[in-house]
Amino acid sequence: MAEISGEQVRKFFEALLPERLRRDTPVVPVIRLSGVIGFSSPLRPGITLAGVARLLDRAFAMRRAKAVAILINSPGGSPVQSHLIFRRIRQLADEKKLPVIVFIEDAGASGGYMIACAGDEIYCDPFSIVGSIGVVGATFGLDKAIEKLGIERRVYTAGDRKMILDPFLPENPADVAHIKAIQEDIHEGFIALVKDRRGARLTGPESALFSGEYWAGEEAHRLGLVDGLAEVRSFLRARFGDKVYLPLIAERGWFGRRFLGMSAPTPFSQLGRPLLSGEGVAADLLSAAEQRAVWARCGL
Repeated sequence: MAEISGEQVRKFFEALLPERLRRDTPVVPVIRLSGVIGFSSPLRPGITLAGVARLLDRAFAMRRAKAVAILINSPGGSPVQSHLIFRRIRQLADEKKLPVIVFIEDAGASGGYMIACAGDEIYCDPFSIVGSIGVVGATFGLDKAIEKLGIERRVYTAGDRKMILDPFLPENPADVAHIKAIQEDIHEGFIALVKDRRGARLTGPESALFSGEYWAGEEAHRLGLVDGLAEVRSFLRARFGDKVYLPLIAERGWFGRRFLGMSAPTPFSQLGRPLLSGEGVAADLLSAAEQRAVWARCGL
């Protein structure tokens, strides 16, 4: 009777496992980042580093991973949170020696595109909105309105520049110059990041690429902002084979429900607070209005 080797035993038992658990099955964990970056409330989760750090760690630590796929659906938001997430992805990619493949869904614009640049490759749909490499800030001028209503504005500060850009005061040219200088600094950093990551793949003129304009997928491809037009599942099956396992790495929410957007866990201080209290509703309405305004800038 022939002796059975340990390798034969291993193969026998491995054949009994579900295909996704077998050692020869390629794995590409998938993370979905959806929402406005930096805007978050209990009922409207956005994208922040605090909300996605653990997901990124889990994805890059997954055994047998051949790459990490990131789905982005964001019109932008906070430049700081965008950059923090970009840096965390690159740190993990370099540490684990794993390629990162990004797929833009509805939008990868402004800060959403900054995060997309963490990918070694970027793909999108023909109807995706891509680009908006710029910086924007907006407010209202209400000084004439309160004057007509007979309202007197009273503000007390220590520091004569503490109330710059107050919407209840007439616009001060020095304040405008100050905020535009800050925007220029951020814009230059954004441009340098895109150039560093995309390099010679950028084919459009800088006057267009970095003007803050955005494009649909096919034009974004022609300009070199993305590497092609593709959908995540078909693309990864074509590259890694039909048996590729694509686990979605997502937070668990209340009652085990998965969040579509990635948000930080509810703080302990909020656990006892009614979600539909007057304060909570007001905060969510304001958050919804702010997020709606950011999406509207992309025509979505």
